[in-house]
Amino acid sequence: MKNLAPSLFKALEFVALLLISQDMKNIARLVLAAALAAMASLTSAQTGPTPVDALSAWQADREQMFDAAGIDLATFVWVARPVLLFADSPADPQYQRQFEFLRAGLRELAERDVIVITDTDPAHPSPARAKLHPHGFMLALIDKDGRVVLRKPAPWDIRELTRWIDKSPTREQEVRERRAAGTLVPGVSD
Repeated sequence: MKNLAPSLFKALEFVALLLISQDMKNIARLVLAAALAAMASLTSAQTGPTPVDALSAWQADREQMFDAAGIDLATFVWVARPVLLFADSPADPQYQRQFEFLRAGLRELAERDVIVITDTDPAHPSPARAKLHPHGFMLALIDKDGRVVLRKPAPWDIRELTRWIDKSPTREQEVRERRAAGTLVPGVSD
């Protein structure tokens, strides 16, 4: 896709050369407008959300999943626990199984300040893929302090994952602080 932009510019240059008659100008304007719209669409699709956009979007709705493209994991330090789901293809059966586990448990994960990030494009490595170097399927958990605390080569259900999170020192501290402040979410274990 990245090589598509130069091709579009060459096509636009060719269209500009065809602007010989008045009738052709109107057609060329339509073609030019369509090409520019396509280029803008491709550019935004390639870059993905900016780190601030992903953080803001997650804070607005914690029960959603994000594509790893363009996301800087450092943005979430002391704010959220990234759970990263990697595979070489979205068709990977382990990926599909883990994706369904995570999707079904988004509410429980949101209660634990978890942001779910997926990456199924090894051809265009995201910053998360470059940092964690997964080989095929991998589930990873990064704690709020930025440390990678879990790497799994097979799917984990939500119960296993939330128990792991609940046993972490940072989560135990959060539960104590929320209990003391009277803001502990009902149903969340400590």
